[in-house]
Amino acid sequence: MSEGLSVIGKRLPKVDSLGKTTGRTRYAEDLVLPGMLFGRLLRSPHPHARVLGIDTSRARSMPGVHAVLTGPDLPVKYGILPSSQDETALAEDKVRYVGEPVAAVAADDEETAERALAAIEVRYEPLPAIMSIEDALRRRDALIHEQPDGSNVHKLVNLEFGDVDAGFAQADHVREDVFFYEGSNHVAMEQHAVLASADEGGKVTVWASTQVPLYLHMALVKVLGLPKERVRVIAPPVGGGFGGKSDVFSHEIVAAKLSLVARRPVKIACSREEVFYLHRGRHPVLMKVRTGFTQDGRITAMDFRSILDGGAYGSYGVASTYYTGALQPSTYRIPAYRFQGARVFTNKPPCGPKRGHGTPQPRFALEVHLDRAAEDLGLDPVEIRLRNLVRPFSMTVNHLRVTSCGLKECMDAVLEASRFREKHGHLPRGKGIGFAVSAYLSGAALPIWWNEDPHSEVEVRIEPTGHVVVSSLASDIGQGSTSMLAFVVAEVLGLDPAEIELVTADTERTPIDLGSYSSRVTFMAGNAAVSAATKARQVVLEAAARRLRVPAERLVAKGRRIRDTSARGEGLSWEEAVAEAGREGPIVAMGSYKPPKLAAPYKGSGVGPSPAFSYSACVIEASCDTDTGVLTPDRIWLAHDIGRAINVRAVEGQVEGSIVMGLGEALLEAQDFRGGLLKSPSILEQRVPTILEIPEIHTFLIETVDPEGPFGAKEVGQGPLLPVAPALANALYDAVGVRMDEVPLTPDKILRALEEQARGIKSPRVGPRGFPLVPMTKEPIKVAPPDMDAPVLGRMG
Repeated sequence: MSEGLSVIGKRLPKVDSLGKTTGRTRYAEDLVLPGMLFGRLLRSPHPHARVLGIDTSRARSMPGVHAVLTGPDLPVKYGILPSSQDETALAEDKVRYVGEPVAAVAADDEETAERALAAIEVRYEPLPAIMSIEDALRRRDALIHEQPDGSNVHKLVNLEFGDVDAGFAQADHVREDVFFYEGSNHVAMEQHAVLASADEGGKVTVWASTQVPLYLHMALVKVLGLPKERVRVIAPPVGGGFGGKSDVFSHEIVAAKLSLVARRPVKIACSREEVFYLHRGRHPVLMKVRTGFTQDGRITAMDFRSILDGGAYGSYGVASTYYTGALQPSTYRIPAYRFQGARVFTNKPPCGPKRGHGTPQPRFALEVHLDRAAEDLGLDPVEIRLRNLVRPFSMTVNHLRVTSCGLKECMDAVLEASRFREKHGHLPRGKGIGFAVSAYLSGAALPIWWNEDPHSEVEVRIEPTGHVVVSSLASDIGQGSTSMLAFVVAEVLGLDPAEIELVTADTERTPIDLGSYSSRVTFMAGNAAVSAATKARQVVLEAAARRLRVPAERLVAKGRRIRDTSARGEGLSWEEAVAEAGREGPIVAMGSYKPPKLAAPYKGSGVGPSPAFSYSACVIEASCDTDTGVLTPDRIWLAHDIGRAINVRAVEGQVEGSIVMGLGEALLEAQDFRGGLLKSPSILEQRVPTILEIPEIHTFLIETVDPEGPFGAKEVGQGPLLPVAPALANALYDAVGVRMDEVPLTPDKILRALEEQARGIKSPRVGPRGFPLVPMTKEPIKVAPPDMDAPVLGRMG
């Protein structure tokens, strides 16, 4: 569907691929400055304890130690969300998880820094540790934070759309299930690192491995008490983030403060073990879903409840709580919907956003739940979904606006290619096939810190020589955002992407962008880039029109030339046209993007709305060894509604990366704790899928050309992960007849369920046995649904 386009929709290498494949790309840990010191953080060995005193005298007197910090040196609280400003860079009154930093040093070398840490004496008074959702709800003798209600509950959500009780009363069948989704770490290849350098005037420049240079800049200004013009944040190329670098971290603030104190550059590079304790990864979530159906499988009402284990601090947790309930109606037409969510504090590292932020957990629950309901009703698992699919250009019960929707086309592609209907229920024991679908955002409709500014700005500058420079604050975390900017601008200007110079992720040199999270960059920065490049092109076309003496409307920029569409002449070369347009200097154009106002008139409606939703469908064929309990995915078919692929090769890579990460969560990865300590804080012990575990993958790109997206594009970075775990769990049931209502689907759990099956237990399963009572303090916010049948249009349509 890329007819008439020269760059968009082609298979092109990323513009930064040569540097990465040759090893020339310099990441944050590779950076070195003259006179640089090495910073290290002293971390708590206790999951919960009062800090009675810290003696740093021995460390301060050691040769080669230039600065030592403790909590009182950085007392200002911060947090990524305005509602959760609850962290300090160094703990002062008490520690709340193993690994929380309590002191920091800067020294001539790493060995001296480590010796200085060992010389710091900290006196702790251990406190009872809360290590589970159940304990957090039950116990009030061990409060992690001093909250007004005297509990460990961080956030409560209670929303009801339509008359849910009436919907259940109309149902012929009601199904209720309980699920658990374990937490996991991002395990990006690049570990967290930061380099800070303060100059003689007290201005500090911070090079950080971050997805959010804008929000890091805001936090540094607040905590350090500096004017914003005296703080500069630069994000070098980031070696993977997946959400794990979209928070503000203590080492980033500490490095800046150490540099200001020592008047020397300071670098802090975290070890892999520290990265596991930094965490901000997937929330463990306990869920209960209850749904009413008519006899033919149509949903009449749904009640979805979730409890999130948030760890010790807020992080993105308020948004995460809403996300566990927001997107269920984005795939299915649910006429009445109730969502109750709670996030609790525990004495574990804080959880935050990991690829899919708050949505893989409920998607797992919902897609397994639907398979079970289909079996109850004697329906095919595909048919029950087809009868409830959301419609393109419609509203959901919770006021989400859906524009383009290729979910049906995604389903058709994978079902046909996999021969799902022929195989499901008909494969020999030990072989099974499973199916699931999902949806995800193309960027959140509201910023983290609410304001009226654009979400993305891009500057396009054309020098009189014809050279083009594109500037954007968006950080490339491996997803290819810099390449996307080059491709989009090159398409508009009729150039080759290799000719575009990119200046990115520098708060002093580039215009505003909120960051690389929520699958927002291609959609939002891409739209801004199209706008800027279109304005710049118009200046060039008008100058060429004067030279050629034709109307500018007849001219196009293509193949490095400006041509008259109604004449056979050669027109002007790009350089000739720019020289004509740039007689008085460079051509500079600014483009911006701000989503339409999509939030509904109820509290919490800011989480969920997006300018466009992507859709995925997945089929997995798997084998289960009934002697060992080992579950092996053999083949995977996944189709993704991309809107339009900016770069086909990059999009396919994103889909396959999501699949592999989804397999890791489904089969291998878990954040297990023993007495506050992580059981496996290394990638030697914390297994993630390698090339040896990756099955045969078939990727299908479904193009619906969304009216809101740049050239019709939608997100691809996170959505394809969501259906992987439920499709695999459904394949397991098809293979051996046991239900896994929690992930990861490890051999020991499968063997337990198979043993139940062998003993004749009806419906053998492994999963949570109950759902605790959550003390909701308020009546639900009751919201009238919109007219779900009224057609809606994207604002660009």
